[in-house]
Amino acid sequence: MIFSRRYWLKTLLATPLVSFPGAVVSRAESASESELPFRLSLNAYSFNRLLFDGDMSLDQLLDFTADHYIPALDLTAYYFPTYPEVPDDTFLYEVKRKAHRRGLVFSGTGVRNNFTQPDAEKRAKDVQLVRNWIDAAVKLGAPVVRIFAGPEAVDGALEEETMNWMIEAIRECVKYGEQRGIIVALQNHNEFVKTAAQVHQIMRSIPSDWFGLMLDIGSYRTADPYAEIKETIPYAVNWQIKEDVYQGGEAQKTDLPQLFQLIWESGYRGYLPLETLGPGDPYQKVSAFLAEARAALHGLG
Repeated sequence: MIFSRRYWLKTLLATPLVSFPGAVVSRAESASESELPFRLSLNAYSFNRLLFDGDMSLDQLLDFTADHYIPALDLTAYYFPTYPEVPDDTFLYEVKRKAHRRGLVFSGTGVRNNFTQPDAEKRAKDVQLVRNWIDAAVKLGAPVVRIFAGPEAVDGALEEETMNWMIEAIRECVKYGEQRGIIVALQNHNEFVKTAAQVHQIMRSIPSDWFGLMLDIGSYRTADPYAEIKETIPYAVNWQIKEDVYQGGEAQKTDLPQLFQLIWESGYRGYLPLETLGPGDPYQKVSAFLAEARAALHGLG
């Protein structure tokens, strides 16, 4: 379903606070939120299908986040109606204003790019895409822009050659991010980048305070995902905390107390965005996962 920019802008500007499926967290239940050792965030991808189908508006996403006393939202760029183009300033500033009215900040945003494709012109186009959304992040007040490396090497390209293309493109993005005061975060997305060893190689190739890792806990598929998480935590500038990790490629429920203990011991104190995936009602899935995360954080220590 495709909506015009005018439709989305009208919806965003005019939609009042509304109710929708999913239990709303009471004030008493969330009273100790400020006592948690980390601030949680909601990754918009948790409502991916509803957002793309038009069954959930950006206003409703903001409402859900605020009603559940989640202090921040990771608002992925491709849920903006004009994506891959950046909306005009009127739209961006209205999203920012409405988030502020609900007591929310944006912990980050992200794009869908491909830096492993052999075509240099296409890579350059995606570098520009990242630059454009870095500018948008400045206007939204989001400190981090998440990028991908891209799929595995294709069309006969060697892995080393592909790695060099990717690093060169990321380096350009990081340079621009530094100029604009935005951190560029590479997600280990189980495509080209699969292992901690690859993350080390990339991070060491681009030594910048404005570059880091969006640590996706569900994308390390080795025998011990927690070991790879611990190994790459020093690079983390943002997260995707998911319901499952993969041990030897097999899904298993995330051990949140173990994970949060690892993060605490690493010294990371930024936002922890939660992301739910798979079948089921996302309203219920997010609410349940949020409760589990809060309970695990309260038990940390």
